Amino acid sequence: MWDGTISFSLVAIPVRLVKAVKPGRITFRTLHRADYSPLARRMFCPEHEQIVPPDEIIRGYELAPGRYLPVTDEELESVSPERSRTIEIIDFIDLDEVDPVYFDHPYYLAPLKGGEKAYRLLAEVMRRTNKAGLAKFVMVEREYLVAVVSMEGALAMITLHYSEEVLPDNGIAPKEAKLEAVEKKRMERSIRNMTAEFDPAKYADLRREKVVDLLNLKMKEQAPVEAPVLEEEEGEGPADLVAALEEIMREVKNKP
Repeated sequence: MWDGTISFSLVAIPVRLVKAVKPGRITFRTLHRADYSPLARRMFCPEHEQIVPPDEIIRGYELAPGRYLPVTDEELESVSPERSRTIEIIDFIDLDEVDPVYFDHPYYLAPLKGGEKAYRLLAEVMRRTNKAGLAKFVMVEREYLVAVVSMEGALAMITLHYSEEVLPDNGIAPKEAKLEAVEKKRMERSIRNMTAEFDPAKYADLRREKVVDLLNLKMKEQAPVEAPVLEEEEGEGPADLVAALEEIMREVKNKP
């Protein structure tokens, strides 16, 4: 995904960014019931009632319903951070002080050749001190706030939400009410009786398991259907137009 360096003070550790989690959700393609053709999403203009080609698609910031401020790729490029190969640690913090609401997405940081010793040293010291390295990190034209942490001898990187992204909890908590001592003790006793060590293997996505079982059963009892092969007609343009449009939409979503 990304090769670079963890850097702070006079320390530089070459690392590679590796996925730490994968989506557990099972997804399905939408098909045409008549012939099982996969359905494609297209960029449709309701005003002209036609599909819009990629070279006519631009971005616009919505000021109000029906009112937009057009923004060009060049303008966005001018304010995008420069791509970097460095995870520059700016502070070391106590990880326990970070509210879980700020945690976003985890990655592993694997050591590259020549950095193994420094990698192990940083992971061990951070584990002993329970510290995390707070850093800025640029990937896909976006600057992330990240925490570099030690996890069982390995280094990991967790992207964090910026403070302006976290919504205030004003008004969520109920108004103060008098709590009886007996009620507090009863609640404390219930929590104490149910307290256990966290074992992630103990919990599973039961619906996903049932969907997997269903698919396995259907594969034994039913032959898969096949979509018809589409022939490209002359003058219609590339067959992967839909894929190109979907790629553009992904880029739009990824850009600030």
